[in-house]
Amino acid sequence: MLNEIQIGPVTIYLYGLMMGIGFISAYFVSDYRAKKKGLDTDVLFGIFWCSVVGGLVGARVLYYIVELPSIIKNPSILWDFEFGYVVYGGIIGGVLVSYIYCKKKKVHFMEYFDLVMPQVALAQGFGRIGCFLAGCCYGRETKLPIGIVFENSKIAPNGVKLMPTQLLSSAGDFLFAFLLMAYARKKRKDGKVAALYLFLYSIGRFLIEFLRNDYRGSIGFLSTSQIISVFIFLLGIFIYVFSEKGKFEKREPFNVA
Repeated sequence: MLNEIQIGPVTIYLYGLMMGIGFISAYFVSDYRAKKKGLDTDVLFGIFWCSVVGGLVGARVLYYIVELPSIIKNPSILWDFEFGYVVYGGIIGGVLVSYIYCKKKKVHFMEYFDLVMPQVALAQGFGRIGCFLAGCCYGRETKLPIGIVFENSKIAPNGVKLMPTQLLSSAGDFLFAFLLMAYARKKRKDGKVAALYLFLYSIGRFLIEFLRNDYRGSIGFLSTSQIISVFIFLLGIFIYVFSEKGKFEKREPFNVA
């Protein structure tokens, strides 16, 4: 697939372009929804940049961890930034830095967590299109009609029909974004929208991993991402149960008359 567009002396990498489109789309949809919900858009802007920076760093760090054996053999991987980002690392890094930011700003984290998670799924949908264009995150060989063939990929095997795992993931992410925004239209207890995202994404990621054929590390018969998916799913259960009990609801400050 085509990943590079040359315009004069400038090379545009479509993988990075799609990631950028995902980030920007997520921000503007979040801003629109924040205004409708009466949330502080200045705080949202700060969360956006925390998510971008924390997400990129987290995605890169987890990539280093997964690819450690390859890095030992070829240290140049450390400074090759054309590819090499793990989605789960991005989610964890973005959420962690955003949580710290909300604590410093003394705002209710769960309100914004619920607000932005549908748009995280939206951004991931665009990002997976970037994966498809770059040829990373490719699938297993298949004889099914939906199979795709790469011709000049630097990453995916060329000349063989592969499962379009990137496009399947993208479609799933866009569907999750739609479902989450529809679910959030009604007032929910704080934490429920985020919990639903964790359920949906962890299940989808666990299943799509069976169709992928790129190296992602493994623990026993499960890939590293599948192991993380199990913990993300359990985290979703934890958040949902505590949300049902009202543990994440915003507490008004106690004033003594």
